[in-house]
Amino acid sequence: MDIIRKYFTDLDETQIRRFSQLGDLYAEWNEKINVVSRKDIDQLYERHVLHSLGIAKVTGFVPGSRVMDVGTGGGFPGIPLAIMFPETEFMLVDSIAKKISVVNAVASELGLTNVKAEQHRAEKVKGQFDFVVSRAVTAFPKFVSLVRTKVSGIQKNEFANGILYLKGGDFDDELEQFKSKISLFHLKDYFEEEFFETKKVIHLAMK
Repeated sequence: MDIIRKYFTDLDETQIRRFSQLGDLYAEWNEKINVVSRKDIDQLYERHVLHSLGIAKVTGFVPGSRVMDVGTGGGFPGIPLAIMFPETEFMLVDSIAKKISVVNAVASELGLTNVKAEQHRAEKVKGQFDFVVSRAVTAFPKFVSLVRTKVSGIQKNEFANGILYLKGGDFDDELEQFKSKISLFHLKDYFEEEFFETKKVIHLAMK
């Protein structure tokens, strides 16, 4: 939890309490259903919670925004973002039912009323969203093709509606066809831990 407070110094009491609960909640659930790799569970706050909040360092969401987290797994980046932005609606989707059961349980334990989690493929989700977020569930061009119809044309945030994608390593070839609409943010510019050295947030404007 200290690492979250290191980089986000203006959290309110509710946010601090909810972030503090995540460690025990995921440790408990991970014993039953493996949603975080065994080698990462001890570094949950750095490699999952803070990584998810890389999006919050890049941009915010105005109250009433709608965000879909595709391939959420155990709830990343959706759960940390929902704690950070309580006035934003989050739809967390994954094709694996047992992972969604964990997400629903965690959201319920935290009292997050701005989170819905459903077992779906992204293209089957009804409605549209200001942003689609994800942590590198597939090659970027394929991801774009899956979610392009889910982005709303009604603009209300500072960033253009579109995709916010967390990804690491070298993936320039995946971005080639989107160059004119892509903004890249290096998380090493925001977080000093070695884990973030190659991690980036991709913003693709789609509307």
